[in-house]
Amino acid sequence: MRGSRSGHVGVTYKYFGAPDGATAARVPISMRPEELGGDELGMGGMFTKIKPETMAAMVLTGIEGIPLHKVPPLELVVLHPDYAVVKLPMTVVDPLRGIGEESVGAAAFIWSTVPDRGGPRDAFNIYQLLHEWQDFSERLHHAGHQPYCLVWP
Repeated sequence: MRGSRSGHVGVTYKYFGAPDGATAARVPISMRPEELGGDELGMGGMFTKIKPETMAAMVLTGIEGIPLHKVPPLELVVLHPDYAVVKLPMTVVDPLRGIGEESVGAAAFIWSTVPDRGGPRDAFNIYQLLHEWQDFSERLHHAGHQPYCLVWP
């Protein structure tokens, strides 16, 4: 997850939960990223180099069986010269709640075989990422929040 490919150097994505778009839009950019609160994706780290549209496609294609070209676009909440906040559809977190190891493993394998897509290629890395996303999904559900992503160029 630490590596970056050309064209994505320096871009950081922070996944977090918020009750609504107005709250998500007020995530303070002036704070250092590690000081931001909310539901972070992953146990030790709050941030990832995985783009939100890749996360959405990974879940929808791998678990729901939706073809890559049918994955819905993300909703822009706020666009600022220094950052952007996007809202992910609930369909990218809901399918992960309550599914077992076999389904997560199958989704990781399916995504690892999808041609012409971005993101991690190794099925085991995808599997770990989906597990983190599954934990994130549970936290969002219990908090009654929706998934958002803060993007720093």
